[in-house]
Amino acid sequence: MIEVIIIGGGNVARHLAQAILESDGIQLVQIYNRTLQTIEDFKNKTSITDHIKALKKAGIYIICVSDQAIAGISEQLPQNNSLVVHTAGGVDMEILNKHRNMGVFYPLQSFSKDRKINFNEVPIGIEANTPENEALLQQLADGLQNKYFLIDSNQRKKLHIAAVFVNNFVNHLYYIGQDICKKNNLDPAILNPLIQETAQKTVPMNPLDAQTGPARRGDTITVKNHLKKLTGINKEIYKLLSQSIADTYGKKL
Repeated sequence: MIEVIIIGGGNVARHLAQAILESDGIQLVQIYNRTLQTIEDFKNKTSITDHIKALKKAGIYIICVSDQAIAGISEQLPQNNSLVVHTAGGVDMEILNKHRNMGVFYPLQSFSKDRKINFNEVPIGIEANTPENEALLQQLADGLQNKYFLIDSNQRKKLHIAAVFVNNFVNHLYYIGQDICKKNNLDPAILNPLIQETAQKTVPMNPLDAQTGPARRGDTITVKNHLKKLTGINKEIYKLLSQSIADTYGKKL
C-alpha cells in the first residue's frame, strides 16, 4: 500500500486528500497545514497537524502549497528515502533537489473549495528524477484511477501557460461580460446559455473551427462601434483580442 502525507490545506490539497481517502490501495497517513483550523474537517478521517516537525513517516510527501512556499517547505522536510513531490504547474522539479527522491504530481484542473469534482477525471502530469520514482507516481495515479502523462519541467511550464489562457483568462472574460450586463441593467444570467455552448463546442470542434464573432468575420464596423462604447482596460482587452483573432484568420480590422 502506498502511504502518503499531504502538506497544505488549500484547494488542491483538500481535493487530493479526499480522493486518496476514497481510493483503494493508498493510505492518507497525515495532513499538515500551518493553520490547523483549515484542515479540522479531516481530523476524524486521518491524522492532522500544524507542526511540521511532527510529520509522520510515509512513502510519498506531496507538497500542495503556493508556488513561492514550496522551497521553504522542502527545506523543512527530513532527508530520507521518501519521495518528495510538489503539485505546481509552473515550478521546476529541481526546487526539491535537497531530496534524493523527488518529482512532480501535477493535476491539470481548476479546483474550488466548495465545488466537488470527479478527481479521477483529472489528468495528472508526472515527472521524477529516477525511473523508479516515476513508476511509483504512476502507481499513485493508477490507485486514484487517473489518466496520467509524462512531462518534463519545461513542458509543464508551457502547459501551465496554456492552462492560464483557457481557464483563468477565459473566466475573467466571463466576469467582464457579466459586469457589462450589470452596469446596463441586464441580467448576467442571459449569457449563461452562450457560455455553456461556447465551452461545450470547443472540445469536439476544435477552437480554431469554433471561433465566431465580428473579428473572425473581419467586421470592422462592428468592432469600431464596440470600441466606442468601451473605456479603460476593457477597451484595451477588446482591441487586443480582436486583433489577435483577426490575425489568426487573415482578416484586417
